[in-house]
Amino acid sequence: MATVSEHPEKAAAYIADRSRSRWHDGALWFVRSKRDRMAHSLPEWEQLRTTASQIKAHTIANLPEILQQFEANAKARGVHVHWAADAQEHNEIVLEIVRKQNATRVVKSKSMLTEECHLNPHLEANGIEVIDTDLGERIVQMRGERPSHIVLPAIHIKKEEVGETFAKYLGTEPGASDPQYLTEAARQHLRSKFLEAEVGITGVNFAIAETGGFVVCTNEGNADLGASLPRVHIACMGIEKLIPRLVDLSVFVRLLARSATGQPITTYTSHFHGPRPGCELHIVLVDNGRSRIRDSDEFRSALGCIRCGACMNTCPVFRRSGGHSYDAVVPGPIGSVLSPAADTKQHRSLPYACSLCGSCTDVCPVKIPLHHQLLTWRQQIASQGLLPVSKTSAMRAGSMLFQHPRIYALAGALGRRALRWLPKSWIYNRANPWGLDRDLPEPPVESFRSWWQTNRQGTSVDEGTQSKGAKNGK
Repeated sequence: MATVSEHPEKAAAYIADRSRSRWHDGALWFVRSKRDRMAHSLPEWEQLRTTASQIKAHTIANLPEILQQFEANAKARGVHVHWAADAQEHNEIVLEIVRKQNATRVVKSKSMLTEECHLNPHLEANGIEVIDTDLGERIVQMRGERPSHIVLPAIHIKKEEVGETFAKYLGTEPGASDPQYLTEAARQHLRSKFLEAEVGITGVNFAIAETGGFVVCTNEGNADLGASLPRVHIACMGIEKLIPRLVDLSVFVRLLARSATGQPITTYTSHFHGPRPGCELHIVLVDNGRSRIRDSDEFRSALGCIRCGACMNTCPVFRRSGGHSYDAVVPGPIGSVLSPAADTKQHRSLPYACSLCGSCTDVCPVKIPLHHQLLTWRQQIASQGLLPVSKTSAMRAGSMLFQHPRIYALAGALGRRALRWLPKSWIYNRANPWGLDRDLPEPPVESFRSWWQTNRQGTSVDEGTQSKGAKNGK
């Protein structure tokens, strides 16, 4: 059973690999920076966020009626609609559909719902081969890992490690790390799997109640191949993926890719409205605790999440500690809200994996107040008595300190005195003046003021640019 110290322990293990932690941090911040450029390029960006939030709030408030509308319109298009109360029922429904086809080979595009339900192990235990066709998902599947990010599932793995994995499972050249070579090897491997597949499984990004259709967004086209080559297509979706009208889709399509990867739109935005002639299309609608979240006044808005991953890309804790430290299918800020709703005791440490900086709320395309919800979870976890004595005793001591001004003043005076002699006794030394490992490099010998006076004083930015161009012969 997970403990409250599990995330800190796993995070500490990840951070101990300093080069990986820094690289992971930089890679995700690069994606966050792309998101910012895209957001700033649209004058109506905040209006889009507000509209998306309102659409989701309306959908969640009227979810029963909208679900029934979607089911009726989907069935009218020849779609088989199934309802699953939980993960086990979802897995049994999918297995039954596969068995009716006498199929043993399945290809699956990236779907966080099937990860949440642990579909792959269930099918494999019943003799079904399941191949994840998203490149990142396939990499972690071969390595026996779970995705560490909902959009970038293999962001924690370096290209050299991908080369080692492919050499072991695909027979590529040992030591190869060229991305183009490795991608081509994966493409050839997956192409044969697509051609052999008897059933294709995809997730759903948005389902439209008005039309009974749904949309799948990818950058690799793997979902299109998986849905088009096999005769049977199974789409697995959480009930929160609904939107009421087709016109609402344009709002979310403009927000999704910009928030997720800093693109104007995903490379493939595929619409499905019924099966192809002679083929079957099944949609599995899954609750698995979502109705319970809907009944919560504090966390209801979390169902508006469109799984863009923007909150993870900006979160300082996630960027430095890695997705696997959360030990949850959906990590990061949104996972730290949703996971305790599924099992509060198991995931009681996750709401504390947060600095409460509010950056996740600032970037969320549907304006989920994530840091407020995480603070609420802390209050609820404490009220349920799920915190260890080490944390509650420290919190009580802090409360007592802040409630008594004289004690607070005394503690401050002692702290100031300590700072006068502690650096001389155990913190300070000339080789390492911080007494700790430093993330930042040593400052240059020349001070910034000296550099400015020598190189930049009296020179405007434009003049400086021109002078550099002149020196370069431009």
